Amino acid sequence: MTKHQLETLSFDNSYARLPEALSAKLNPTPFSEPPHLVSFNPAAAELIDLDPEQAKRQEFAAVFGGSMLAPGMEPLAMLYSGHQFGVYVPQLGDGRAILLGEVRNERGEKWDLHLKGAGLTPFSREGDGRAVLRSTIREYLCSEAMFGLGIPTTRGLCIVGSDHQVYREQIETGAMLVRMAPSHVRFGSFEILYYRKQHDQLKVLADYVIAQHYPHLVDASDKYTRFFSEVVERTGRLIAQWQAVGWAHGVMNTDNMSILGITLDYGPFGFIDDYDPGFICNHSDHNGRYAFNQQPYIGLWNLSCLAQALLPLAQKEELKAALDRYTPLCEERYMELMRAKFGLIETKEEDASLIQDLLALMQLHHVDYTNLFRALSLFQTGIESLNESLRDFFSDRDSFDQWARRYKNRLREEGSRDEDRLTRMNHVNPKYVLRNYLAQTAIEKAQKKDFSEIDRLLTLLHNPYSDQPGMEAYAAPPPNWGKHLSVSCSS
Repeated sequence: MTKHQLETLSFDNSYARLPEALSAKLNPTPFSEPPHLVSFNPAAAELIDLDPEQAKRQEFAAVFGGSMLAPGMEPLAMLYSGHQFGVYVPQLGDGRAILLGEVRNERGEKWDLHLKGAGLTPFSREGDGRAVLRSTIREYLCSEAMFGLGIPTTRGLCIVGSDHQVYREQIETGAMLVRMAPSHVRFGSFEILYYRKQHDQLKVLADYVIAQHYPHLVDASDKYTRFFSEVVERTGRLIAQWQAVGWAHGVMNTDNMSILGITLDYGPFGFIDDYDPGFICNHSDHNGRYAFNQQPYIGLWNLSCLAQALLPLAQKEELKAALDRYTPLCEERYMELMRAKFGLIETKEEDASLIQDLLALMQLHHVDYTNLFRALSLFQTGIESLNESLRDFFSDRDSFDQWARRYKNRLREEGSRDEDRLTRMNHVNPKYVLRNYLAQTAIEKAQKKDFSEIDRLLTLLHNPYSDQPGMEAYAAPPPNWGKHLSVSCSS
């Protein structure tokens, strides 16, 4: 495989050739202070055949810090609207992000390079168009953590920082994040054209997305219905994965929902520590609309908004039939994932109550979600075994013992072998996730110009299912200060 230099990356921007109603063409605004590389992700660079040695060049920070363009870039801010906390907002758009262009790798795969924190755009509203170091680190690390977990997501190529001052609740330093995805088109990209009654442009956008990302549908007579049906399926499977791994998005507005069914826009996200189905990771979400246990329903609600936006292109009854598939599909996928987390191979009707009853015990006894499931792989089915290490997670051991007898019987029924099950379960129950306190530790070091913890976490989170020597501390539950970190949309 040829490793490209910055100058030889083959940039294009097919989105720039769509109607002007969909974007505004403009260049990034450079920092007022010189840019410097904070972190570089070789795994993401490999997706565009970029030589990692290029990150050492001064030009690299200049290009991805907004002060230089590489050949072929056609920067633009994407326009969209969306339902925010259930209320339709007629115009949103990239208020601090710019699509630099797209790169095809030697395998023919297309990757958008999107520069977040790139300065004011026509869609900035009241904002300053900037991102702060704190938020770029969180998104960069979490997108790579999700990739490591096997969950569809945008990717993070690099963070470029500066001493440029940005005003939030306090003065912080600015940074830019280069995020990558096959597309950054959202549900809201369709909504704005529907509500503006720009149905011709709506058709152009739908045809573009289908041709680029659902090419097997191009010649179908019912391609718009089938396109929506596939978005329903991808979204349902995605949210089932979020639920199984114990992750909350925090701001599931329709403008933060990917048309490809990938995790998009990491703001006030959070992995659950002590299991709490009502977990709210965004302290601005006062009514709990986007609480952890609401995510499957919100996925349905958001898809219904997309279905409405597609009404000029497809029959209402057909769109509704596609939408009706969402809930059973999401629930079925969730149960598949949870059976795997419990080490179950066969499907039995009583599995739902077995799973829910353990989750209820975990909630009652404030049990760490990630660590309990990792430890559950060590469960022994021998008659004499009391599974002491697992009992210690629960303050009421008798309640766990009652559940454990049911679980032991269930495993024996399908002839489960402890050693085989341990291997299977460790492939689906991560040892490491990006807990808020781990991200906060990396942020605080980075604010003192020590970026080593970012790179350490990046390496760790790419292999979350493997025991990594010397990294046991990163699997620990949060210290007391780490349980009460406040995360909001402010970035």
